[in-house]
Amino acid sequence: MREDVEALDIKDVTANWVNAAVLQRQMDDRIKALADLSHTPLFFGRLDYQHAPGVELAEGAEGERFYIGRRHVHDADGDPMVIDWRAPVSQPFYRASKKNPQDVALRRRFGYTGGELTAYEDEHLMDPAEAAQTSKLLQAEIERPRVGPMRDIVATIQPEQDEIVRSGLSGSVCVQGGPGTGKTAVGLHRVAYLLYAHRERLARTGTLVIGPNKSFLHYIEQVLPALGELEVKQATVDDLTAKDIEVRGTDPAPSAVIKGDARMAEVLRRAVWSHVTPPTEPLVVVRGSRRWRVPAYELSEIVEQLTARDIRYGAGREALPQRIAHTVLVRMEQAGEAPDDRVQDAVARNAAVKAAVKAIWPPVDPAKLVLRLLNDPDFLAAHAEGVLTDDEQRAIVSPKPARSVKSAKWSAADAVLIDEANDLVARTHSLGHVVLDEAQDLSPMQYRAVGRRCTTGSATVLGDLAQGTTPWATASWAEALHHLGKGEAVVEELTAGFRVPREVIAYASKLLPSISPGLTAVESVRETPGSLAVRESADLDVDVVAACVASLAHEGSIGLIAADARIPVLGKALEAAGLPYLAPGEETTSESRLTLVPASLAKGLEYDYVVLDEPSAVVEGEPDERTGLRRLYVALTRAVSGLTVLHASPLPPQLA
Repeated sequence: MREDVEALDIKDVTANWVNAAVLQRQMDDRIKALADLSHTPLFFGRLDYQHAPGVELAEGAEGERFYIGRRHVHDADGDPMVIDWRAPVSQPFYRASKKNPQDVALRRRFGYTGGELTAYEDEHLMDPAEAAQTSKLLQAEIERPRVGPMRDIVATIQPEQDEIVRSGLSGSVCVQGGPGTGKTAVGLHRVAYLLYAHRERLARTGTLVIGPNKSFLHYIEQVLPALGELEVKQATVDDLTAKDIEVRGTDPAPSAVIKGDARMAEVLRRAVWSHVTPPTEPLVVVRGSRRWRVPAYELSEIVEQLTARDIRYGAGREALPQRIAHTVLVRMEQAGEAPDDRVQDAVARNAAVKAAVKAIWPPVDPAKLVLRLLNDPDFLAAHAEGVLTDDEQRAIVSPKPARSVKSAKWSAADAVLIDEANDLVARTHSLGHVVLDEAQDLSPMQYRAVGRRCTTGSATVLGDLAQGTTPWATASWAEALHHLGKGEAVVEELTAGFRVPREVIAYASKLLPSISPGLTAVESVRETPGSLAVRESADLDVDVVAACVASLAHEGSIGLIAADARIPVLGKALEAAGLPYLAPGEETTSESRLTLVPASLAKGLEYDYVVLDEPSAVVEGEPDERTGLRRLYVALTRAVSGLTVLHASPLPPQLA
């Protein structure tokens, strides 16, 4: 298929060089999408239908066989050999069962080792004599060692996951899922499905995946290209909001919480619109020998009409000179003249009109506006009255006022405020679909920033309330979706765990009553005896290194997770022992499988074996106990095959 595209000659089919360039780019993208992936088979399943799909189920009707894979594959004649996993005919591969066979007589799963077909497994769904059983190949695929970036799960999607993946584009979906339930994979595969089902629409409007940090994005960045989807952009919230400024500062937690509060949107709205000043003087427009006068009360009426409309500040400012010019044209017509559109445009550009617009509706620079709010207590007080308390205002005013936008030490929370102000001045471009992962950690103002990117589109929101590790972490999905502007979104809960062994998730779930009471604990489908070891240590650094060496004896990736303050010490201990290690986000290989992970960056990552250093230090590294215990919950649930917990200090009481 790739060679067919490469062999196409477009010389005689394009009218000009522009068409040729566009077509060539489309062909180049197609060739990239058809690239071979080492160790990735083109098909992983087979469905034998008792009757051909779409044909009436009549006596004697012939069945039909389909091979299911990551991509559609056709032969030299164009006949399909492999059906895309997203096609409707492939759906029973994920949802058919003994109770509901969906006309599937046989479902076959193929097993691979290093890209080579090594096994297959059959289920005769319509044979009453064959008992339903768990697929060993499915289990083996789920438990396959994690080396390298995150991979797709098209061969292992479960029925409850498939329902979310195939939900429509028009509605937004929120997925609450504990560790190892596959919520991130579900979100990415939902994007792939939507691009398949609504390709033309999303090609026009665009799609975006938002992750918590660069390490996480690097970890997931190959999933969609492996499924042939190359056009999906990826970013963090900071990437979206800090385009025009450089983030160099950090806020104390109390200040960051207030800056991230949704009430700041009202403060900013007031501050922006306070620049509109009702006119007190009439406007006189001179054209040739005639003078046209617009009284102050008429100018005030125009301004009131514009401010009453639901428009952006900048759009109102652009409309004002045209509205004034229209009023002048009415005067001209009443005087017997016959002005046209060119005259109206000329009046709108008249120096007197420009001066009036500048005085009535001056331009607003969003960054300068936010800088003034954070530097000038009186300006803030004027617009935060009745919204923020005096103490809250003092908490966000900078103790050392910056002289300019460039010299200011902006924080990430400040960037979100500037983004909000930008949207008040000029509407933010909306995309067709946005996926927001690790959403529980966002502030209300950050939710608003993401929501602006999908006001005319839909969203897939992914997260786990128990893993909220910021002081402003959301208390409920209803609250988060309200700030996102997607209050109508359906909330789905994934409770079946496929990644974390049962012993490990049960141990971590001891923290749930303290960190997120009422949340359903994950029930792991994986039994891995001996997967958890908790040991007290007399010489922690030595024992941690020894545990890493022992873990490296196993196949797969190893993650050494520790409190951020412990990372330099452990790094030196690993170097002294001659153990090379990677930083989060760097790709593991068969030669380099150990990653040293600060607890603050562990979220969303997974390793076959995890060594967790000093749980109490992880808790103490956070501003409060609940946030610390949530950070510990994240660290405890990164293991796929085994977890070793080492501690010199007493364990937190919840784990003792």
